[in-house]
Amino acid sequence: MSKSNIEWTELTWNPVTGCNKISPGCKYCYAEVMSKRLKAMGIEKYKDGFQIRTHSDALNIPFTWKKPKVVFVNSMSDLFHPEVPLSFIKAVFAVMNQTPNHTYQVLTKRSDRLLELSGQLDWTSNIWMGVSVENEKYTFRIDDLRATGAKVKFLSIEPLIGPVKTLILDDIHWVIVGGESGHRARPIKKVWIEFVQEKCLQTNTPFFFKQWGKTKFNVNPSDPTIDADHPKHAKGGCELNGQTFRELPQITSHHYN
Repeated sequence: MSKSNIEWTELTWNPVTGCNKISPGCKYCYAEVMSKRLKAMGIEKYKDGFQIRTHSDALNIPFTWKKPKVVFVNSMSDLFHPEVPLSFIKAVFAVMNQTPNHTYQVLTKRSDRLLELSGQLDWTSNIWMGVSVENEKYTFRIDDLRATGAKVKFLSIEPLIGPVKTLILDDIHWVIVGGESGHRARPIKKVWIEFVQEKCLQTNTPFFFKQWGKTKFNVNPSDPTIDADHPKHAKGGCELNGQTFRELPQITSHHYN
């Protein structure tokens, strides 16, 4: 468990580590880079680098948190990767089911397996299930998500590396948008962001604009949130048309700060 710099969560919890690339959004995967760095540092958990590994010893960690937390599950992997056994996925869900005071955010690109296994999982209301969508080609993941038993469903449209031309938000409770960061980051365009924002406005879906990713992508070089000392600082800034948008699901747990 570690405190997170991700703007939409508080902590990360990694009972699974490792992954592999399956779509363009994976190209510059931060988790792969971080895993290699942790392996080089001699961190035991990452001795196998970015190979898929389950960590049973991490399952008890949420029971040690005294105060309610908002937790991003498997920031260093994908819980629905085909190499993660169903038995272990169920074990992770059991922990989440047994700690209802915490809110868990699970994110996958493998929406096909998510849908396949959905009926075998206990979807308590403290489990927020999301899918990543990087451009129009991968909007099918939204349909898969919608068909699951998750009580709270969200989209991470990040990194947004191409336009999303159709976006049906029925039964979607939250949308996050962000640009790619890192020295090789691909650009995000304002019109792509505004299309998603407009769809959210039309459906009254909470909209969270995380970041432009790099300052050169930001259409406003005077955006105050570019400054690292700004209380709402994000990579490349996070203002859109002079405002910040950090809306949260309307069914948000009372402890989310």
